[in-house]
Amino acid sequence: MHYEGSCHCGRIAFAFESAEPITGALSCNCSICRRRGSLLWFGPRSAFELKSEAADLESYRFNSGHIDHHHCRVCGVAPFSEAPDPRSGEQTVAVNLRCVDGVDLDALEITRYDGASR
Repeated sequence: MHYEGSCHCGRIAFAFESAEPITGALSCNCSICRRRGSLLWFGPRSAFELKSEAADLESYRFNSGHIDHHHCRVCGVAPFSEAPDPRSGEQTVAVNLRCVDGVDLDALEITRYDGASR
């Protein structure tokens, strides 16, 4: 399945592929996800295409500094993050499904993740 999305102003545009339709999302209660209200889909970085200039991204790292939390330097919306998977080392992307066109957020099965305790 092909998906496309962007930040609020459209400066950060992206597309990604998922082997199956997206039916679920992860809701993390860590300090940043809770404040952003992120609903996350995880996949391989190789299935993700940034359609904008990387220079338009701002990045924020906190805690262990392991994850690049990207946001738009104009509107401030955070459409995705990226980091190596701690188990496999594979580059992964966490897409905020609130920034993806055509995803019915009310139909998603939400999995809760206790990131606050990590």
